[in-house]
Amino acid sequence: MHDPVPRLPSLLEAVLSVGTDLELRATLQHIVDAAAELTEARYAALDMTDPGRDGLTGIRTAERPEQPQPPEPPESTESPKPPELPELPELVVPIHVDDEVFGDLRLAGKREGPFTDEDEQLVRVLATQAGIAIGNARLYETARQRERWIEGAAAVTTALLSGESAADALMTVAERARRLAEASAGVILQPTEDGGMEIVTASTLDDPGDIVGVVIEPGSPVLEQLLGGEPVFIDDTATDPRMTTRVRHRFGPSMMLPLQAGGRLLGTLALPRRRGGRPYTAVERLLATQFASQAALALVHAEAQHSRERLAVYEDRDRIARDLHDLVVQRLFATGMMLESTQRRSAGTGDTDKDVHAMLGRAVDELQSTVQEVRTAIFALQQPPADAPTTFRGKVLREAAGAGAVLGFQPSTRFTGAVENRLAEPVAGRLLTALRRALTAASRRAGVSRVEITVDVTAPLPDGRPGVRLTVFDDGEAGNGHAEGGGSEGGAGTTVTWQSPL
Repeated sequence: MHDPVPRLPSLLEAVLSVGTDLELRATLQHIVDAAAELTEARYAALDMTDPGRDGLTGIRTAERPEQPQPPEPPESTESPKPPELPELPELVVPIHVDDEVFGDLRLAGKREGPFTDEDEQLVRVLATQAGIAIGNARLYETARQRERWIEGAAAVTTALLSGESAADALMTVAERARRLAEASAGVILQPTEDGGMEIVTASTLDDPGDIVGVVIEPGSPVLEQLLGGEPVFIDDTATDPRMTTRVRHRFGPSMMLPLQAGGRLLGTLALPRRRGGRPYTAVERLLATQFASQAALALVHAEAQHSRERLAVYEDRDRIARDLHDLVVQRLFATGMMLESTQRRSAGTGDTDKDVHAMLGRAVDELQSTVQEVRTAIFALQQPPADAPTTFRGKVLREAAGAGAVLGFQPSTRFTGAVENRLAEPVAGRLLTALRRALTAASRRAGVSRVEITVDVTAPLPDGRPGVRLTVFDDGEAGNGHAEGGGSEGGAGTTVTWQSPL
């Protein structure tokens, strides 16, 4: 056995080099390179016992030298025996990390002769130091991963509590999780009415359009776990028999994590990698599961905050509606009654009194119109701001609001009679269609600064039958539009009239 002391400086240099980098892959590469340099091996590799634990494959320096080819056997009538290839001498030294075998350091192709005991001693010393360096690199990598996932969860919570819509909130969770997991896609699934699960949100590097809407049908083996709020870890989505969706062939390793808070399942967060991608490590699975739990809690808090804000809006609207009804409407009604009384007393007493009578009549009409406008405003305030209106009045107001966005001002809307009680489908549907057409025509006319909508269920038809009449007036240039359903056009604007039996 040779004295290793002359090569001690090289050993010390190698030992120092393996601890210069805290990143695990770089540390492993330093170990392999240092072992090859110490022993003058042309080939060095580190074969890990459990590659999936750290998400790495084997580390090596160069390709293994080619084995010497055996000589050609002489021709013979006997059946030839398979040639035996001479084995290339190897030096194999295990590396231990925390009393576990991390892997084997393999060396082959020594440039001058076979490996010696001195080579083995040097590599064993290097392997001991390598175990310490790998343990430190693992701790650093785990701490760095935890930091990234914690920062990601905090960013998601901040974004969700800033007032995002429900769809934006789900996309925030999917996008952030995809980046943290280095996945090919971040997908949110939610339960369907028939017992399956549907992809409702997808964040991908490519176009997610053909992923959103994909359904895991009832009866799928993986559904029982997902709907039960259990995480599912898949080695290869494309070949796993539990996966049945039409997009499964694109993906490899995957995690499917419950978005669950307070016993309530909001959905599932799926993080598939491309087919052939590295498997998820145990640490990544744990951190992603914790992230999903925190994201679900943030979604619940965001939903509660949004509900509180909507409740505050409702309360404000109710207060404003009460104030309008209790103060404004009553005062207007009282003023109108006073004017009507004055009008009756002044009737028939001369030309001047006739003028006063006419003026009072116009004032009474204006007051009645104002009362109707205020009542309409009260009704609009009582409508939920984010929900589609379910009453007929609400649907008319929605059409008016849509036209207002195009016109640049809000049309005036009045209802006469008990429209909710007397107007039923399909008449209501035809009236809304006529209203939509009339408002579209009005928005196309030049010079429109005023639009008045009136729905009257007290106006009888020409044949005496009870009916409903829709009138839409605008003050635009009459030549630029057309009247619908018996409308009239004139220099003072355009009036569109539509009527139907009740």
